[in-house]
Amino acid sequence: MAFDYVRAQRDQVLLLPVSMADWLEEGHLAWFVIDVVGQLDTRALHARHRNDGAGRPAYDPDMMLALLLYAYANGMRSSRRMEAACRTDAAFRVISAGLVPDHATFARFVVDHEAAMEGLFVSGLRLCAAAGLVDLSTVAIDGTKMGASASLRANHSIEWVREAVVALMAATVASEEAEAPVPARVDPMSAAEIRGARARLARLKAAQAQIEAEDAAAAEAMAIRDEAATAQAGAGRRLRGRKPADVHAALTRAEADLAAARVRAEAKAARRAEAEAAAAAAGRRLGGFAPGPDRRLAQATQALAAARQAAAAASPAPRRRANVTDADSRIMKTRRGYLQGYNAQAAVDANQIVVAQMVSQDANDVALLAPMLKLLEDSITAGAISDALRKILADAGYWSDDNARLEGDLLIATLKDWKQRKAAREAGTTTGEPPEDASTLEAMEHRLRTAEGAAAYAKRSSTVEPVFGNHKANRNFPGFRRRGLSAVRAEWSFMNLSHNMGKLFDHWTPGSLSPA
Repeated sequence: MAFDYVRAQRDQVLLLPVSMADWLEEGHLAWFVIDVVGQLDTRALHARHRNDGAGRPAYDPDMMLALLLYAYANGMRSSRRMEAACRTDAAFRVISAGLVPDHATFARFVVDHEAAMEGLFVSGLRLCAAAGLVDLSTVAIDGTKMGASASLRANHSIEWVREAVVALMAATVASEEAEAPVPARVDPMSAAEIRGARARLARLKAAQAQIEAEDAAAAEAMAIRDEAATAQAGAGRRLRGRKPADVHAALTRAEADLAAARVRAEAKAARRAEAEAAAAAAGRRLGGFAPGPDRRLAQATQALAAARQAAAAASPAPRRRANVTDADSRIMKTRRGYLQGYNAQAAVDANQIVVAQMVSQDANDVALLAPMLKLLEDSITAGAISDALRKILADAGYWSDDNARLEGDLLIATLKDWKQRKAAREAGTTTGEPPEDASTLEAMEHRLRTAEGAAAYAKRSSTVEPVFGNHKANRNFPGFRRRGLSAVRAEWSFMNLSHNMGKLFDHWTPGSLSPA
C-alpha cells in the first residue's frame, strides 16, 4: 500500500503551454464533427457574412455549425446549455477553441440559417454516399408525430382570437401612451413586455388568418359541390357516392336528389303522354298498365323530409379553431392520445441512413407518399447516389388505390402489421405475379403474401422505426423547439443530418472523409 494519495495540485504552475489537442483522445466525436464540418458545403452559411465592411466580426459559421452538430449528437438543443458547455466541457472548448458564444448568438444562428438546413442535410447525405453507407436495396417510408412548441389548450375559435387581438392591441396602446417622463413612475408594461405583447399579437393574427383561410376554403369547396349537384340534378342524374356525414351537406344532397328525381319523373310522364297521343292518333289503345306514382320521387321526397328534420335537430357544427401559439401546428392523434404537433416523415435506407425527409401538417400519411417519393428521387440525384433504388416499403397508413399505382417497386401494407401477418397466415402464401383480373387491392395483397414480398416487408419496421426511436428516446427529441412550418422543417432537417453523421461516425477514421 502506498504512503500517500495522488493529490490534485491545483496551485501547480504549468511549465509548458496547454495544447487542446491533448484534451481529447484521437477518435473522439468532437474531432469527427470538426472533420465533417470541414467537408460539408457551408457556402450558404458564409453568404450572410461577406466580411467586407465595418462592424463587429461574426463568429465563424463553421465553428457554430460544429458546436450545434456536437450538441445535437449529445441530445442538447438548449442554447443556454450550449453556452454553459463552451465554458465547462472540454469537447465544446476544443471545438470553439476557447470562445464562448452567447446563448442568443446560438439562437440567432439557427434562425438566420434556417433556409440552409436542407442543403446541409443533402451535403451530409453526399458524405454518407461517398463513404459507401447508402444502400437503396430497401427504403422504408414512415411518419411520426412530433410535438409542437404549443399546448393543446391554446386552440381557440375565431371569436376568441378576435377578442384577444382587440384586448391586446388596446393594452399595448394604453401602455405606450402611459409612458410619461416621470423618472419615479413605473411603467405599466416594460419594453420587454411590449415586445412580448407584439410577438403574441403577431401569433394571434396568424391564427386568425389561418381560421379565416380555412373557412374560405371550406365555403369555396361547398359552393363547388353545390354547383355540381345542381348541374347533375338539372340533367336528371343522381349524385354518386355515399351520403355526407355532415347533416347540412346531407340536406343539400337530398335537395339535389329530389330535384333529379323530379326531372326524371317529369321526363317519364312526358314520354308516356307522347306515347298515348301517338296511340290515339293511330286509333288504338296504348297497352300496359297505367303508371302509378313515381316510386323514386316518393323515396327522394321522404329522404328530403328526413334530412330537414335531422338538420333542424342537429347541434351547431363545431367552430373551426387554431392554435394561438403555433398557428401552423395541428392536432395529431397518436397511440397515447392527442398532441399539438406536426407529421414528420422520413425515407430510410437499409443502413438506417435518412435519405429523404419532410414535415407536413397532414395528420394522415396517405397523401404524403407521392411527395415523399418525389423528395426521395430529388435527394438521390442531389446526393450523387449511384446505388439503384429497388424496393420501397410503406405501412398501411399510406394505402390507397392511387398510391398503389405510383411508379416504383412499392410494397404498401393494406392492413396494420399484426392484421397483415394474421391475414397472411389465414390466406396462405402465393407465388408468381397477381392474376390479371385482380383489383389493385388484391394484387398488392398477392405480392405481400409471396415469399419474397413477405421477407421484404418484414424489414420495414426494423429499418425506419429505430430512427424515430433514436430521435425521441435516445436523444430526447420528442418534439420541436421552434414554431412555424418552415422553422420545424429546418429543425427536422438538422435532426436527421445529425443522425446521419452519427452513422458516419461509426465508420470514421481521422482523415478519411472526402469533400461533399
